[in-house]
Amino acid sequence: MKALLPAFFAFVSTLSAAIVEKPLEYKAGDVPCEGWQAYDDALPGKRPGVLIIHQWTGVSDHEKEAARKLASLGYNVLVADIYGQGIRPQPPAAGKEAGKYKADRALLRARANAALDVLARDSRTDASKLAATGYCFGGTAAIELARSGAKVLGVVSFHGGLDSPTPADGKNIKAKVLALHGADDPFVAAKDIAAFTAEMKDHYVDWKFVSYPGAVHSFTHKAAGNDNSKGAAYNADADRDSWYQMEQFLKRLF
Repeated sequence: MKALLPAFFAFVSTLSAAIVEKPLEYKAGDVPCEGWQAYDDALPGKRPGVLIIHQWTGVSDHEKEAARKLASLGYNVLVADIYGQGIRPQPPAAGKEAGKYKADRALLRARANAALDVLARDSRTDASKLAATGYCFGGTAAIELARSGAKVLGVVSFHGGLDSPTPADGKNIKAKVLALHGADDPFVAAKDIAAFTAEMKDHYVDWKFVSYPGAVHSFTHKAAGNDNSKGAAYNADADRDSWYQMEQFLKRLF
């Protein structure tokens, strides 16, 4: 009977875990935003905070699912809203909205930092243990957050843009950087990868680049379908391994 007690209490502990998920309104300057928060309500005290930055259509079920999974691992998670409350464009309008921020990296950094500040101030967050991740457009934003000099321990880019418009800003990066890339992604030019690599090396950033053969853009998005010829498609192997890479990255950070 005694041998069964540890397993029993572990089972009870699992049952008591309660992942809370809810919209979170905040402001980036004067702009109202609506992110999405997730955390384990059964977990006492402060915990590391992880910011997730959305892909080009804004906060979606994809980021909410990632937030739920990270919350179950013991993190306090906020999905940032870069675009602002109610702005959830679909293609082709999404390209125009994302392009506005890609063309104005200062604005992109400001919106990402506003969300990070909200996460850092949350009563559940250990503000000394922050990280940021992002998908596609959000992967670009996560790297820009690091380039802004934000006090994050690490950033993770899932199939994000890797261009380096202001390579000198690499000197501001205090975070470790993990870039997870589809080797056959037609939307990320070889010159951009070369520029990103040079920026990381020139500024002695602690970084890692993982490239998945056969994977194209959006390889973590099941909704992208499985037709690589479209340039964006789901890849189960890359999705599974990239999540594992991020899990291990966060464990080492914290």
